[in-house]
Amino acid sequence: MLRSLLMMMAMLGLAAAAPVRAAGSGHYLFVFSGDQAGKGKDYLAVIDADPASPGYGRLLTSAATDQTSVRPHHTEYEMPASGMLFANDHDANRSFIFDLRDPLHPRVETSFTDMAGFSMAHSFVRLPNGHVLASFQQAGSGVAMAGMPGMMGHAKSGGLVEIDDAGKVVRAVANADPAHPGMPVLPYSLAVLPAIDRVLVTNSPMQRDYLLQSVTYQLFRLSDLKLLGTWPLDPGPSLSGHIGPEEARLGPDGAVYVQTLSCGLQRVTGMDTAKPAAVLVHQFPGSYCGVPTIAGHYLVQSVEGIGGFIVLDIANGAKPVEASRLVIDPGFRSHWTAWDRATNRVVVTSGKAGDRMYLLMLDPKTGSLTIDQTFRGEDGKPGFSFATRTWPHGWTGEGKPHGAVFSR
Repeated sequence: MLRSLLMMMAMLGLAAAAPVRAAGSGHYLFVFSGDQAGKGKDYLAVIDADPASPGYGRLLTSAATDQTSVRPHHTEYEMPASGMLFANDHDANRSFIFDLRDPLHPRVETSFTDMAGFSMAHSFVRLPNGHVLASFQQAGSGVAMAGMPGMMGHAKSGGLVEIDDAGKVVRAVANADPAHPGMPVLPYSLAVLPAIDRVLVTNSPMQRDYLLQSVTYQLFRLSDLKLLGTWPLDPGPSLSGHIGPEEARLGPDGAVYVQTLSCGLQRVTGMDTAKPAAVLVHQFPGSYCGVPTIAGHYLVQSVEGIGGFIVLDIANGAKPVEASRLVIDPGFRSHWTAWDRATNRVVVTSGKAGDRMYLLMLDPKTGSLTIDQTFRGEDGKPGFSFATRTWPHGWTGEGKPHGAVFSR
């Protein structure tokens, strides 16, 4: 009952920034990491994320995969109700399904590489039926990479695959558009929109080949995965705010907000019509922006150019207003963000080996963002360090964290 009340308060913007969860409630943070040196295995770290726990911020356990680290990358953005979490090592063309129904005893349920004629899985989003809809960057068989250049010229399109929690293909579709032959459309992320029977897909390459040509989004009908079309994004006054469209997020106004690698924020409307439209509504500083999170009517954007994060109030989505910004450190490579509805916190990682992971508190009244000073690892400093240590699964080394998600 308490948990349901807290979640409802958070969604209504009424949750206090201070923690109110009971001690021992079992709230966790799952972080997908690996070995920067490429000798150890990819692994999942489990950290105490209960603000009322005496062990808040401490490492509880970890579970290794059998995959030697290449580029541990995305997890799902929110913990699914099933407790089966998808994660991938992108450059190894290998994805894992972790069974986290017993959070303190995580294990790999299964893994997969190519699926339904597609390879290089990137993002995972849950459908109303509980399955995952995944974006695969390439059509054809994938070749594990030592780095981004290994994909150059391999393919100009990929596809979408619906996958169940056992790792089985349910259905799949290519995203190559016959109306635009030869156009690079490498699926990056997805926004699932059941209310209007749509899926919005952004097209952006993990490699740098085709990057300047990657300025589009696509719409599919959710019910049968029929491709409805490919549309351009808005370049804006700088003529560059549309380059590299990456993460797509559904806003409180029903529009989809798309962050671009070039630090633009696109607002897409009319997705249930024959003429959807994208408008550049904000340009963040710098030229490299990462994963955003929408919490209520605030959008939290990672901005590497400032070494931190900028919060926009999108109550009026057509004219966002900056609410706050937080600089972690000028050298901090801010990248991943994910929100915890239960405690009104945002987890942030840089993807850089040995770096610190932080929890940030978002004030639901003002949109101010602050570092949670009570979330401290074994070294006693704010945040959790992935510097060299002996991890519970038996490996000693420097972790390279990327995707992170809170338990339900």
